[in-house]
Amino acid sequence: MFPNLLLKRAYLTPERTALRFGEEAWTFQQLYNEANEFAEKLHAKGIQPGMRIAILSSSNAELVIAIHGCLQLGCELVMLNERLSEVELNYQLHDSKPNILLVDNYEREINYNQRFSFHDIHNNKRKVYAMERDWPKSRTISIMYTSGTTGSPKGVRQSLENHAMNATGSALHLGIHPDDCWLCVVPLFHISGFSILMRSVLYGMTVSLHTKFDPEKVVDEILEGAATRMSLVAVMLQRIVSVLENRNQYFPDSFQSILVGGGPVPLSYLERAIERNIPVLQTYGMTETASQTTTLSSEDAIRKLGSSGKPLFFADVRIDGEEKMGEICIKGPHVTKGYIGAAESKKPLLNGWLHTGDIGYLDEEGYLFVVDRRSDLIISGGENIYPAELEQALVKHPAVVEAGVTGRQDDKWGQIPIAFVVVKELVSIEELAAFMKTQIASYKLPKEYYFIEELPRNGANKLVRRELLNLI
Repeated sequence: MFPNLLLKRAYLTPERTALRFGEEAWTFQQLYNEANEFAEKLHAKGIQPGMRIAILSSSNAELVIAIHGCLQLGCELVMLNERLSEVELNYQLHDSKPNILLVDNYEREINYNQRFSFHDIHNNKRKVYAMERDWPKSRTISIMYTSGTTGSPKGVRQSLENHAMNATGSALHLGIHPDDCWLCVVPLFHISGFSILMRSVLYGMTVSLHTKFDPEKVVDEILEGAATRMSLVAVMLQRIVSVLENRNQYFPDSFQSILVGGGPVPLSYLERAIERNIPVLQTYGMTETASQTTTLSSEDAIRKLGSSGKPLFFADVRIDGEEKMGEICIKGPHVTKGYIGAAESKKPLLNGWLHTGDIGYLDEEGYLFVVDRRSDLIISGGENIYPAELEQALVKHPAVVEAGVTGRQDDKWGQIPIAFVVVKELVSIEELAAFMKTQIASYKLPKEYYFIEELPRNGANKLVRRELLNLI
């Protein structure tokens, strides 16, 4: 059994700031009080402990209160991605079969037979429920759907143990400081955002929540000394670095670290970040691991540039394959025990190990380097070509902001690499092709280049390479 997280935190540090959103702030005691009130009003609607509640909302204070309220009532949460289409959302609702759907407003173009807005709940009467002071560690806290980059999205169960052990492993790795404030610009429906809420109640840490990512506002808040940590994906890091470069500013020494996940980070981004005094720690994790599995230590950030670090304390990583490079496999108490809905029969673990579908290698000191998704691998003329390697080479060109590479079927070679680039200034295809010849082997060179306005990304801001060919 684990303690009721928010109840315990409100008891330990009631006056410490739990949440900042806009101009408002909540202490842990205030957050518990409002979450408890939300739980009582849900209970008055007939919601019982153990029921499943889907939530569709932007990241805001109301959502944080609703999440904690549902957890106080003992419900499972299905965190819906607000950036999905109506068809995609309907699939997840049909698959997860929640007892009710909570929405932040009725403008959402999604229907469900039992649907309430936050406003409906707030205007309801209160009904006392049997609050649990202890929670089973096997209890499902959240259900999140995978990004679907390799097929139909799967609903992943994330237990209390998964969240708690992940947060504990992260704390043992990064350290906890009494004045820590995690700047949250990643969506709460994604594991990178939800895990910040879990860390907050376990650590007694402030969360500064933003509805949307605005690199100018992020830089301003950090320069004011109001935040000490944050989580991002590579494209967001690039935009923050660009703001600092344009302003000729640097991060203060009070800022502890940016955790960057969601895929390999181009080395040029990391090198530019170092120049602006940004402590970047590349990290590797997934929905099935309740966030981080490996994270680079700050003291190794330069020595092991490009690595995702070593496993957190309770995690283990191995490479499956006869060669040095192969599929990344993960083991530990932070790994999910199963799925729901259509994927319920699928067992995530094989002999205790989660096979991730990602390709990587461990160096001689045990540091993980993530190379690419196995499903994105391009096999051209019998040679393996990793899109991430080509993308990293492309963004080294001063005119290129972002790049995406995918394979296209070819009668002669089987597949050929095709490059899509977002640029900030005029550059010719001939110039890019000549530049790439200086960066990578000839057999890996993209056979075609396309200039586009933006790369296709999913709700977690990850590049969806399979959609690139649709842009031709």
